[in-house]
Amino acid sequence: METPNRIKCKKVAVALLGYNSRSYLEKFIPSILKTEYDDFTLVYIDNASTDDSIKFVEQNFPEVEIFRISQNEGFTGGYCNSLPFIDAEYYVLLNSDVEVSPNWLRPIIDAMDEDETIGAAQPKTLHEPAKQQFDYAGASGGFIDKYGYAFCRGRIFDNIEKDTLQYETPLEVFWATGACMIVRAELYHQLGGLDSHFYAHMEEIDLSWRINNAGYKIMVYPESVVYHVGGSVITYGSYTKFYHNYRNNLVMLLKNLPKKKVFRIIFLRMCLDGVAATRALLVFRFTEFRAIFMAHMHFYSRMSKWKKRRKDAQQHFVSETKTGVYNRSLVWDYFVKKKKRYSDLDF
Repeated sequence: METPNRIKCKKVAVALLGYNSRSYLEKFIPSILKTEYDDFTLVYIDNASTDDSIKFVEQNFPEVEIFRISQNEGFTGGYCNSLPFIDAEYYVLLNSDVEVSPNWLRPIIDAMDEDETIGAAQPKTLHEPAKQQFDYAGASGGFIDKYGYAFCRGRIFDNIEKDTLQYETPLEVFWATGACMIVRAELYHQLGGLDSHFYAHMEEIDLSWRINNAGYKIMVYPESVVYHVGGSVITYGSYTKFYHNYRNNLVMLLKNLPKKKVFRIIFLRMCLDGVAATRALLVFRFTEFRAIFMAHMHFYSRMSKWKKRRKDAQQHFVSETKTGVYNRSLVWDYFVKKKKRYSDLDF
């Protein structure tokens, strides 16, 4: 493959990744171009679309830079193949199915300019089809429990809260949503960027964990608001989604946990996954059961590769101090103690 031409952007590169996303591009690019902040370049990264996405952008939005990828290698692959050729101070990793509000970008860039210890950040993320609700992916900031279960301020498992302005405080969190993540470009490349082995799901949490391990903060700024459709990469409830969630979670734990915790936590997480698989089988959710089983088989069979990824990730480890970790079992609190909302949890 020919070496792509470099794209030199303004201060911020809004890297809009899409695959056969013509309808989303038509609907949402206008909101991005109306952003009340001038120092950004919109780059449409086309992940080997087979529709007329590229032609549509060329004809209707000539101010948008286009980066073409010849083979679709998923969400992570799309960014891994493009961002090394995009020059900017900040990257915004933005899904094509996201609508932005006019003042979504400035508050976050201003905050990161003022505090160099912020490695990445996200806006408040609401659900585009029902804008009064938080979105599954990110809500008002991402957290993780002691066993690696991810949740949000506004969403725990499948319980999604209505946004009543209850989570409006800017806050240091554990992870930022991949639907709209703002990250320092130099730090992104220093840490190796998104892990291409993930394909999709958990990749933004893995990157956020590495940013945390390197001693930087992750922030959410609810003053900034975007609206995410969701489910446009991999359908909710599908085998592929279950498989990548379970496999990538194990890989993420192996890569990022400190040495003294890694084997104990992974063993306990495997046990909990076994409980989930048994439950899926008992209620005849065979797709979920098969996905969990195959995720574990592939994790075990490729252990040498995952250990190599851990070695690479641990090179940048400088701090065990983490904000946004819930030092309890989210599964126990949610399913047994019936704590369904972020505000119910005992941080």
